Amino acid sequence: MAIDDPVQGADSPRAATEKPNDKKADDKKADDKKADDKKTSAKKANGGGKPAAPTTTWGAVRPLVLRLHFYAGLLVAPLLLIAATSGLLYSLSYQAEKVVYRQELRSPDSDRTAMLSQQVEAARAEHPDGKVTAVWPSSEDEESTRILMTMPDSEESKSLAVFVDPHTAQIRGELDSYGSSGALPLRTWLSELHRHLHLGEPGRIYSELAASWLWVVALGGLLLWIGRRRTSKRALLRPERGATGRRRTLSRHGSLGMWAAAGFLALSATGLTWSTYAGENIGAVQDQLGGATPVVSAELKSGEGAGAGAGGHEGHGGDSGAGGDHEGMDIGFDNALTAARQAGLDGPVTVKPPADGTAYVVAQRDSQFPLRLDSVSVDPGTGLILDELRFADYPLLAKLTRIGIDAHMGLTFGVVNQLLLAALALSLILIIVWGYRMWWQRRPTQDRRAGVGKPMARGAWRKVPLSVLLPLIAAAALVGWFVPLLGITLVAFLVLDVVLGAVARARAARAGAAAGG
Repeated sequence: MAIDDPVQGADSPRAATEKPNDKKADDKKADDKKADDKKTSAKKANGGGKPAAPTTTWGAVRPLVLRLHFYAGLLVAPLLLIAATSGLLYSLSYQAEKVVYRQELRSPDSDRTAMLSQQVEAARAEHPDGKVTAVWPSSEDEESTRILMTMPDSEESKSLAVFVDPHTAQIRGELDSYGSSGALPLRTWLSELHRHLHLGEPGRIYSELAASWLWVVALGGLLLWIGRRRTSKRALLRPERGATGRRRTLSRHGSLGMWAAAGFLALSATGLTWSTYAGENIGAVQDQLGGATPVVSAELKSGEGAGAGAGGHEGHGGDSGAGGDHEGMDIGFDNALTAARQAGLDGPVTVKPPADGTAYVVAQRDSQFPLRLDSVSVDPGTGLILDELRFADYPLLAKLTRIGIDAHMGLTFGVVNQLLLAALALSLILIIVWGYRMWWQRRPTQDRRAGVGKPMARGAWRKVPLSVLLPLIAAAALVGWFVPLLGITLVAFLVLDVVLGAVARARAARAGAAAGG
C-alpha cells in the first residue's frame, strides 16, 4: 500500500465472481452493524460527529507544523530560490576563475627565481600611488605572485591585485580583489549577488531572512516526512515507484529533502554567523563562551624594531619601508618570509608588511583540509619571531566557526566541497519547485474560484496540549529574539493569518445572513 492510499476494501475481483455462503453473509452483516455502532458511540463521545482528538503529542503538533511549513515555504521560498540559484553559481566560480583569469594567475615555469622584494618593487613601480597591504608569494610551479595594494579610490574590503611572474618579476596583469579569500571580479560579482543582490547593506536583509528560515523549513519538513505513515522504509529515502500526480511530486520533494536536510541546516547555521543581526548575537555568545577568534600580536614593544640592537642597517634585505608607513630598520619581505618558514609555516602564506609600531605578519592561508592556518609576527628590525599563533591552539568554537564558514564558501574540501555546495543548491531549487507544484496540484478542480491549494485549517494550535504548547511558545520567543528577522516575520505571519481568518469569518457571516434573509 502506498503512502496516501485509502484502505483497500475486502472485496477483490476474484471474490466478486464467487457466490458467498448465506451464513457467511449474515455473519458479515452482524459484524458491520457492530462496527457501525462503535463508530456512532465514538462520534457521540467526541461531540456529535466530530473526529476524535489526536491521541499522541505528534498527532496534536503535526497540523501546526504542517501549517507553518506551508506558509513559510510559500512566502519565504522566493528568497530561498534566489539564494540557492546565486549560491549554485558561486560554488562553480572557483573553477571558472582559473579559466577566465589564467593569464594573470599562471606564469611560465623557469629555473630562475626573482627575490620577493623585487616582485613587490615591480608592482610599486607600476602603481606608485598604491600602498602594499599584503603579498601572496608563489607557492607552486607556474603560480604567479599576487601583490595586494590599496588605491586612493579603493572601496572597503577591496584592493588591486597585481600579478607578478615570480621568475622574472614581470607584471602578468592586474585585477580587482575582494576579501581575505582573494576573490577576483567574477567571483566577487557572484558573491555580492548572493550576499545582498548588489543592493549594499539593505540587501543583506534578504540573505539573512533566507538563512533564518532555511533551518525552520528544513527541520519542519524533515519531521513531517519522517512522521508520515508508510509501508516501507525505502519510501523514506527514495521516490515512490509508480506514483502519479501530487503523490509523485510529494515523494520526490520529501525523499530529496531527507537527503539534503543536514546540509541545509549547516548552510543556515554558518550563513547566520556573518549575518547583520543574528550574527551580532552569535558573536556576543561566542565571546561570552571564550570562543572569539584569536589574533597574533604584531605590536612592537618599546625598544624593539626601529633602531633596536643588532640586526643590520636600515634597508638591509633590499626592502625599506615595505608598507609605506614603517620607519627604521627593515629586514625586507624575503627575510621575513624566511623567518616564518623556519618557524614551520609551509605552504601558501600571506605576508603583511609592517606599519609604524607593528611587525611583519606572516599567516598561512591554506583553508583546505587538513587546514594550515598558523601565523607569526616577525620583528622588522631583527628578524626574530615576536609571537606565534597555532590553529591547534584556537578555542574549539573559533575552530568550528572558521571551518564552518570556509566550508560554506567551498574552501574546506576544495573541488569536492564546491561540488557538494552545488548539489545542495540544486537540491533546494528542485525542492522549492516541487513544493510549489504540490500547492498547485492541491487546488480544487471543481471550484474554479479557488485557483490554488489551501493550507491546513486554522486553529491547529488549540489541539496542542498545554504542556507542549507553552514550551513551544517560549522556545519560539527565545529563537525569535536571538534570530531577529525570523521573529519579526513569524509575528507578521501570525498577524496576517489572524486578519485573513477574521475576513473569512466576516464573509461567512454575511453569506449566512443573506441566505437566511
